[in-house]
Amino acid sequence: MAKADIDLVKHILQRNGLDNRQTAKIIEEINFELKQMVDPDKPPAVKKQFVILVADPEGNLEGKDMVGWVVQVPEEDSPLTAVERITRAAYEYNVTPKGRRIPIKSLGEACEAAPSRILKEQNIWVKTKEPVQVITTINELPLERTGKLSRADLGEEEAEE
Repeated sequence: MAKADIDLVKHILQRNGLDNRQTAKIIEEINFELKQMVDPDKPPAVKKQFVILVADPEGNLEGKDMVGWVVQVPEEDSPLTAVERITRAAYEYNVTPKGRRIPIKSLGEACEAAPSRILKEQNIWVKTKEPVQVITTINELPLERTGKLSRADLGEEEAEE
């Protein structure tokens, strides 16, 4: 069914000779019907948080090659539930006919192969189907700047030159 803008409908009604009262009444009825069509049982959108961050101030992970997946879980839930949710989604997938033919055997396969419908049922959203490179950081900014200095970095005397 094609959807038309309410202003367009109003313009067409007025162009076809209906007076303003009839046009207003019809537009009011259309708005009422549109509100009725909206599913009142639909839950509000879930606020989500991203989960993947590796801070390594002591350098324990330095030099190690790691990959990971970026996922989202509901904001009010603990990020530690992400692995459990992916595991449950993999089990749900493995009981389907396709899952019985080609079962998921690892967390990475679950992120790549599990349908988003099954993941969504477990309240987890995989943002990167392919693994991404994880880079560690010491989580500090260097005190000295490197590279070119901007005019704001120069003193007043030097900036005038």
